[in-house]
Order: sequence, then C-alpha cells, then structure tokens
Amino acid sequence: IDEIEALSSIYGDDWCVVDEDEKIYCIKINDCLDQPKWTVCLQVILPPGYPTAEPPIYQLNAPWLRGQDYMELANSLEEIYAQNLGESILYLWVEKIRELLIEKAQSSDPEPDIKKTSEEVDEDDGDDFLLDYQPVLEDPIRMLNYVTPESHEVNEELPPIHHGNPITDRRSTFQAHLAPVVTPRQVKRVLEKLYENKKIASATHNIYAYRIYCEDKQTFLQDCEDDGETAAGGRLLHLMQILNVHNVLVVVSRWYGGILLGPDRFKHINNCARNILVE
Repeated sequence: IDEIEALSSIYGDDWCVVDEDEKIYCIKINDCLDQPKWTVCLQVILPPGYPTAEPPIYQLNAPWLRGQDYMELANSLEEIYAQNLGESILYLWVEKIRELLIEKAQSSDPEPDIKKTSEEVDEDDGDDFLLDYQPVLEDPIRMLNYVTPESHEVNEELPPIHHGNPITDRRSTFQAHLAPVVTPRQVKRVLEKLYENKKIASATHNIYAYRIYCEDKQTFLQDCEDDGETAAGGRLLHLMQILNVHNVLVVVSRWYGGILLGPDRFKHINNCARNILVE
C-alpha cells in the first residue's frame, strides 16, 4: 500500500488505477522531452505474494514496441527483479524503462512510425491465423490432436504423453501436454521427449509445472518453469494446487503470433491446462 501511494504521488496523472481490488495498475512512461517521441505504457498486476514471494505480472504496450526492442526491455525488467528479490521494484522498473527511452531519444533511432505499425496490427483481422498452424499437420511426428498410444515397447521410465486441443487467439496458439509422473527423473524424460518434437521445441514458451506426492514423507515435491513468460509457471502450479492434482506434469506450449494478448495469455494457458487435466 505504501508503494502504491508513493508511486501515485510521484507519477501523478501518468499513474492510473485500472482495478483496485485486483491490484491492476498502468503507468505511462515517456522520454522526458517537452514533446515526447518515445512512450510506453507499463501495466502491472500485483499478485498476493508480491513483493516477498511473487513478481509483478506485467505487460509492456506501445505501437512501436515489438521484436528486439520488446525483448531487450523485458530482459532489463527481469534482471532488476532477480537483483532485488523480495523487494518492491515498481519504481526501479519505471525508471529503467524511462532511462531506455531517453537513450532512444538521444540516439540516432528514427522516431517511431506509429501510424504504420498500428495499421499493420489493425489490418490483421485474424481470419487467416490458422494458416500459421496448418503446416504442423504435415509434421511426420504428428504431435498434435492425438493421444500418444501406450506401447509395450516404450521404456517404462517414459510415461504416456497426452496432447490437448490447441486454443488459438490473434495468431498465438496454446496447447497443453500432460504425463503421469512419480519421480523427477520421469519429469526430465517427458520434457526431453517433448523437445524432440520440432514444433514443440520451436514454441516461444514451454511453461510447465508438476506435483508429485511423496507418501513416505506425506509431502508434495513440486516445481514450475516460466520459460520466459513471466509468472506463468507459478500460476500453472497454483491451478494444479487448487484442483488438488498430483503425480502429474503439465506443459503448455505457446507459439507467439506477433500480436500482444495482455492478461488473456494467462487465461489461455490456464484453460489449456484445466481442459487436459479434466480430460
């Protein structure tokens, strides 16, 4: 609460409360010039465990911000979080973004062609997004839309792997994979097997979480991986805890289609996972 009050005071009209109950906020950041050329909106969701146990869930929005620019900015934020674990970091994030924008304004970078990039996004009516997905059906490994048959010839250490139905939204595609596991070694084997598939290996993110119940100690062995999609692994593990599932590994692959989805991406990740767990 102190941090929010301080940020509201520091940034004034540039600070916006989107949803007080859900702790969703938006900060408009620019390069400090009289007529700013470079502007970014940083939207953050502060989860219950922030700042001691969970990082903010964030989205960077600007018509010009894509590709390498987006990755560099995101990497800078990840680095600040890693260097300040357990501490309030929103002010550090905002000022780091501002610093990068000032560098851009002072460098020879051309001004952002906002009109052009906006039109490129607007012209994407989404009707053809399935074209990106079709080549997968020609993949000889045939990883999609089928359940791996159990085979007596398969090494018993490798559990059967099931693949859920994909969800596609604005060119991004999400698909869950599930395997029953009882040891960390099996988790490793399943992940290795999945990565043998070229399509899965080329996914932008392969987010996963697993929960294994150890009867002798009556405790859970559990872990998760974001694979670059901030906080997604923790959310996936939290879903599995809520559903009280155990002895299972869930992996959600996301193929990014070039259009930012904002918080919707977490909804799709969890829906994919929930659907395959129910199945």
